[in-house]
Amino acid sequence: MAGDQRQQERTQVGDLPEVCLAHAIALTSPRDACRCAAVSPAFRAAADSDHVWRRFLPPGHRGASVSVHPPQGQQAPKPAGSKDAYLRLCDAGAAVPVGEGSGTQRLWLDRASGARCYMLSARALSLPWDDGEFSWRWTLHPLSRFGDVAELVECTSLDIYARLPAAELTPATTYAAYLVYGVAEGHRGLSYPDQETTVALGGARVAPARHAVCLHPDDAEARKFRAVSRGTGDEDPRRPRLREDGWSEMEMGRLSTPGNGGRQAAGEEVVVSFEVLGWYPKRGLILEGIEFRPVN
Repeated sequence: MAGDQRQQERTQVGDLPEVCLAHAIALTSPRDACRCAAVSPAFRAAADSDHVWRRFLPPGHRGASVSVHPPQGQQAPKPAGSKDAYLRLCDAGAAVPVGEGSGTQRLWLDRASGARCYMLSARALSLPWDDGEFSWRWTLHPLSRFGDVAELVECTSLDIYARLPAAELTPATTYAAYLVYGVAEGHRGLSYPDQETTVALGGARVAPARHAVCLHPDDAEARKFRAVSRGTGDEDPRRPRLREDGWSEMEMGRLSTPGNGGRQAAGEEVVVSFEVLGWYPKRGLILEGIEFRPVN
C-alpha cells in the first residue's frame, strides 16, 4: 500500500509546468514539436505555445502576432501566433534584403527542420556583360517569383556568380546550391559539355571543388564537341531536374555550415559560380536565380 502511494506521489513528465515543457520542446526541432503534441493534452499545450515556435522562426520574424480582420458581422478570430507565422514562411516564404545593393531575395523554411532556405534572384547575381544592352535583357516571366528574370541574348564568355553571407544560413547544416533556369526557343550553346560549377565557403573550395554540368543535354551536340571540350576529368556532366513549378534546376555543389560552437569569420560568404569554358556563341538561357536548400 505504501509503495502504491509513493508511486502516485512521483512527479511525471506531464506534471511539469507548461513553461518547463515548452522550454524543453523548444530545444528540439519543428518535427519533434509536432510529435510531442500527440503525447497528451499537457504536451500539446506546451508544444503549440508561442515560446516554442518563436524559437523556430528566423531573427527578424519573431515579432508580434498578426491580427486578421474578419468580414463584417463576424467575430474576430484569435490573432495568428508564432506557429502560424512559421507555417506561412514554410508555404509562402517572404521577400527579404540580403547584403547591400542586392536585388530581391526570398526566404522560406524547411518544414521539418526549420532550416532557412534562400533564393537569390537574377538581379542579385553577377552576370557577364550585365551592363551591355546586347548580352542580357530583363523581362517578365509568368513562372517567376520575382519582378523580372534575365534572358541571355548573345555572348561568347559566360560566367555567373552569386554571394550570400554565411550567417544567413542555418548553422550545422549541409546545403546544396541550385541554378534555377529555363531555356528559350532558338537557344544555342547550352548543350556543350564544358560547363562547370563551384561552391566555396569563406574562400575555401569544398571538395570536390569543380563539377561538370550540362544545362541542356543534347547527346548529338555532346558527341560533336567532345573532341574540343576541355572537360573536368572523369566525372560525367550533371544533368538538370525539371521542377514542379516549371523551372529546371542544376545542383552546383554542397557545403556544410559550422555549428553554433564553430568559428565563423565575420563577413564570411558563400560563393557559387557557373562557368562555360568554351568560347562558343550562346543564347536563350532564362535565369530565375540561385537557391540554397538544406540536404534532407
